[in-house]
Amino acid sequence: MTAEQLRTRLAAIAGAMRDGTVAHGDDLLAQAATPPIPAAVLVPVVLGHSPGILLTKRTSHLKKHAGQVSFPGGRIDPEDASPEAAALREAEEEIALDPRHVDLVGRMADYVTGTGYRITPVIGTLPAGLPYRPSPDEVEAVFELPVSVLLDPDAPQRQRQHVRGHWREYWVWPHPEHYIWGATAAILVHLAQMLRAME
Repeated sequence: MTAEQLRTRLAAIAGAMRDGTVAHGDDLLAQAATPPIPAAVLVPVVLGHSPGILLTKRTSHLKKHAGQVSFPGGRIDPEDASPEAAALREAEEEIALDPRHVDLVGRMADYVTGTGYRITPVIGTLPAGLPYRPSPDEVEAVFELPVSVLLDPDAPQRQRQHVRGHWREYWVWPHPEHYIWGATAAILVHLAQMLRAME
């Protein structure tokens, strides 16, 4: 798939989304008594000869989600004008991604997690070869999942684990160095399904 074809499909996905659309994740163990906390992540699609999805690995000393693979992002702060603004701010704070290099495409369905967040995934395209400077307080590594892997229907696998008295199933994406699971993996599965539906 060429970069232009990929950009066209991403725009179609974002254009088909309606405000308020929610995808409840595999990690939603029980509905919380309080409303979920609004959050936003940037789903950065690196365009070029071999397109990829830019991901980060969080540092091991964080209080929450330590060592996990994630998209750049976090809580939507009161001063953030929109989920897009929050996602770009977090990406700049976490990996020094200059917002001027991001071409915002649109949103995917919100994703509700078992940890009490309602995440708005914001799709953005980036040129290849940008420099990234991971924040030592938050990010241990920056890497890409090739779009060729994303488009392989056999790539993501279901795994099962017993957590707090419940069996839970979740998606895991193959990568030679990183374990991609949880909300990040589920959002990638959702994106992959929509991209493949356009073939």
